[in-house]
Amino acid sequence: MSLELRYFAWLRERIGLPGETIETGAATVADLVEELRAREDRYALAFSDMGAVRVAIDQELAGLDAPIAGAREVAFFPPMTGG
Repeated sequence: MSLELRYFAWLRERIGLPGETIETGAATVADLVEELRAREDRYALAFSDMGAVRVAIDQELAGLDAPIAGAREVAFFPPMTGG
């Protein structure tokens, strides 16, 4: 399946891209992250601490166990804080 990925803040800096389109067979966000980590060191570094990364599937917050079947976009970003 073809999937648009978006990277924000320090994830964008570590990966070196604002986003990309990939082909994936991943069933969940966690599977997708494992595929990305295996690609190159820059992805492994960016996704080394998933406690510091939030995920949105088609602009809805999601967990690592969320299925991605039928999704068009997955975005990765650091936690937001308000004040």
